[in-house]
Amino acid sequence: MIVSINWLRQFVEINLEPKELAHRLTMAGLEVEGVSDRHACLDSVKAARVLTVAPHPAGENLTVCTLDFGGNKPCTVVCGAPNVRQGMLSALALPGTVLPGGRTVAQSVIRGVDSFGMLCSAAELGTGPDKSGILELEKGAPGDKIASLLNLADTVFEIGVTPNRPDCLSLLGVAREAAAVCGTRLVRPQILLPKGEGAIEEITSVTIEAPEHCPRYVARLIRNVTVAPSPFWLQDRLLSVGLRPINNIVDVTNFVMMETGQPLHAFDFDLLEEGRIVVRTAQDGEKFTTLDGKEKILSSSNLMICDGRKPVALAGVMGGENSEINSGTKTVLIESAYFSPMSIRKTAKSLGYHTDASHRFERGVDPTGCPAAAARAAQLMLEVAGGVPAEGEIDAHPAPWAPKEVRLSVNRANSILGTGLSQAQMQALLAAVELETKTPDSDTLSVTPPGFRVDISIPEDLVEEIARLFGYDNIPVTAPKLPMEAPPPRPAMSFRKKLRSIMVHLGFFEAVNYSFVAADTPARLGLAADDPRQATLAVANPLSEDQAVMRTSLLPGLLAATGRNVNLQNRSVRLFEIGKVFFARADEPLPSEQFMLAAILSGEPGPLSWHQKAVPCDFYDMKGAAEALFEILKIKNVDFVKPAPGQADTLLPGHCAAMVFKDKVLGILGQIRPEVCASFDLKQRAFLLEMDVAALRSITPDAVAFAPPPRYPFVLRDITLVLDKAVPAAEVLGKVRQMKHPWVESVWVFDVYEGKPIEKGKKSLSFRITYRADDRTLTDGEVNTLHDEIGKSLLNAFGATLP
Repeated sequence: MIVSINWLRQFVEINLEPKELAHRLTMAGLEVEGVSDRHACLDSVKAARVLTVAPHPAGENLTVCTLDFGGNKPCTVVCGAPNVRQGMLSALALPGTVLPGGRTVAQSVIRGVDSFGMLCSAAELGTGPDKSGILELEKGAPGDKIASLLNLADTVFEIGVTPNRPDCLSLLGVAREAAAVCGTRLVRPQILLPKGEGAIEEITSVTIEAPEHCPRYVARLIRNVTVAPSPFWLQDRLLSVGLRPINNIVDVTNFVMMETGQPLHAFDFDLLEEGRIVVRTAQDGEKFTTLDGKEKILSSSNLMICDGRKPVALAGVMGGENSEINSGTKTVLIESAYFSPMSIRKTAKSLGYHTDASHRFERGVDPTGCPAAAARAAQLMLEVAGGVPAEGEIDAHPAPWAPKEVRLSVNRANSILGTGLSQAQMQALLAAVELETKTPDSDTLSVTPPGFRVDISIPEDLVEEIARLFGYDNIPVTAPKLPMEAPPPRPAMSFRKKLRSIMVHLGFFEAVNYSFVAADTPARLGLAADDPRQATLAVANPLSEDQAVMRTSLLPGLLAATGRNVNLQNRSVRLFEIGKVFFARADEPLPSEQFMLAAILSGEPGPLSWHQKAVPCDFYDMKGAAEALFEILKIKNVDFVKPAPGQADTLLPGHCAAMVFKDKVLGILGQIRPEVCASFDLKQRAFLLEMDVAALRSITPDAVAFAPPPRYPFVLRDITLVLDKAVPAAEVLGKVRQMKHPWVESVWVFDVYEGKPIEKGKKSLSFRITYRADDRTLTDGEVNTLHDEIGKSLLNAFGATLP
C-alpha cells in the first residue's frame, strides 16, 4: 500500500516528521517498509536563465538557447517550445534526470547542434497539466532546485499491510491509525449531492440471485456525463499512490477505492441490456471476455455481474469488455458492493487474476461502507464529468451484516500484557481508532467492532489493540514467574517413550511419517468395505493428492519408506513408528484419535557374516520381536491366535496371528500380502507388527514385584501328542495354563513333526513342562501323578493320542 503524506493530510492533522510518523506507525503494527520523496527525481532539475535565443540552423520550429544554470559556464540547449524567450527563468533538466513519466534526459546532438539537457513544461515535470510550453518561473535564481522553488514536498510511505488489516488498504484507514499515534482527529470528506432527476428505481433494478456470495449491492446512476481526461489534481493523486490515470470516470472509481478501501466499478449503462443488474454465479463452461481482452472459461463457483441477458463483469475482480467506459459513454451506473472474501479469492485464483479490487475483497471490505462509497463516487463524477444524477440509490441487501459484541476483562488484559492500565485508559486507547466501548461493570469493556475492523472477534484481539496503541515500548519488561520444579511426566507419554526405547534396543529404527495419506490408501491396503479403517477424514486444504485424507493406519507410511529404502539398495529394513491414527465420526467435525505402534521387517535380519548364510527374515523373526517386547514389559501369557475375519486383511492368510491377552486383542502380526507391497512399490517380502498402544499400556504392570531366586530345584517332563494338524499349538499351551496348577512354572513347544509314521492330516507336538514348588522339593511320584493328569486332560480335550 503506497500512501502520500499530502493526501493523508486531507483527513488528519499530522504533527510528526515523516520519519517519526513512519516509526510510530510501524510500532503500531503498520510496517512502513520504505520512505521516499515523491519528487526526488527533480533534484537534478534546476532553474535556468535564458541568455540568448537563436533559430536552429537546420531545424524548423527549433531554437538554440544559451542558459545560465548556476554552473561554471553557460550551456546550450535545443528547444522546440513556442514560449521560450530571452531573459525568462525556466526549468532545466540536467543529463541523467529521470522525469516522472519515465523519460530519461540525456546530452545529445540535435541536427548537428549539441544540446545539454532539456527545458521542461509543467506536464513533463509532473507539476501541472500545461504542456503547451516550457515552465516559466516567477521567482528564484539560476541554480536553484525546482522542488524548492515550487514547494514540491510529498513524502511517500510504502506500507506492508498484513492480511488481517484490510481497513488499512485505504487512505482513510491509514489516516485513522495516524490520528491515533499523533493524538489528533480523523476528518472524513463531506459528501453533498444535488437533487436528482427521476427516481433510480424507475430507471434500473438490482437482483441478487446468490446472496451467500453477494450480501449487499449498492447502485447509483448519473446521466449526461462527459468522458474526458481527469483534471490535474485527480491525476496527481492517483500518480502519488502508483496508479495510472485513464479517464475521469474510471479515475474517480480508483480514487474512491484508494480513499475508502471500497472497490467500485463503473458500467456504461447504455450497454446494459434491459437496463438492469443481475448478480448470479456462472454456468460451467460459460465464456467471458474481461477488460484486458482475455477470454475466460468460467465455472459455477465464479460470481458474475450480469445485465438482463449476459455477464458484464467478474464480480470483485475485473469488468467486462462489453460494458466498459468509453469516450462515447453518456450514462454511468456506479457499483459499490460487498462480496464474500472466499468467493472472490477462489475466482481470482482459479482465473489467474490479482487486481487491486480482488486484493481488497479477498481480505474483507466494510459491509456498511457501500452506500457512502457510492455517494462519494457520484459526488466526484459530477464534479469532474458533469451530468445529472438519478434521485436516490438502490441498496439490495438480502443478507444484512450483524456485528458481534466482544467483551474484555480489564484485569485479564493487564495480566496478559503486564501493565496496570485503568478501564478509562483502555477505553480511550480503543476510542482513538474508532472502537466505541461500553462499560457494563468496573472490570469489563464491551466493544461492538465496526464493519471496517474484520480482524476483531475475540477478547485477545482487543488485548492486541490495547498493546499496540499503548506502545510496545511502554510495556514494562517483567520476568515470568517460573516454578523451579518440573511437572511430572504424563503416564501415557512416558509409556510411549518407553516403547520407543524398547523398539530401538530390539534393533528397529524409528520413522516419522506425515499424518496425511492419499484417498485411495484403504483400497491399496486391501481393506474390506466395512473395515473401520475405511472411515477416512478429508483434509480441507491438502498440499497434494498424496496427502488428501487423515491416515487410519501407520502401515502406508512404513511401506512407502521401506520401498524407498529397498529401491536405494538398502534391502534390510527394520522400521517402527508410534503415532496417531484418525477415524472419521458421523455427525462429528473432528475424528477419534488413537495411538498405534507399528513395525515393519523386510530383507535379512542381520548383516552378512562368514560363519552363517544369509537367511531372509520370516514370520518368526517378527513374532520374536513381539515376544521380546512383552517380556521387557513384564506381560505374560499373551496368546498368538488365528485372526478373526476382517482383522488382518492386509496380511497373508496362514502367515499371520492376532495377539490376545485374556480376550483382549492387542494387535496383529504377520507377512504383508504381496499385492499390498506391490501397491507401495515394495518388491520384496515384508512383515508387520501393529499394536494398540492404549491396550498395551492397560495390561502393563505399573511396578515389577521382586521375587528372590527359587530355593528348590525344578523338574522337567516332556509330553508328545498326536492330534489334528489344524489344532493350533497355542490352544494346547493355553489349556495347560488354564489348569492353573501352582507347580506348573512354564510350558513351551520344542518340537513339531509331520510325516511318516504319523498319518496324513495329523501332527506330532512335543511340549516341555517345568514343575517347581515354592516350599519344598517335589518328588518324582508327585510330578509323575500331576504330569499324567495333564496328559489325560489334553488327550480328552483335543481328541489326541500318544505316539
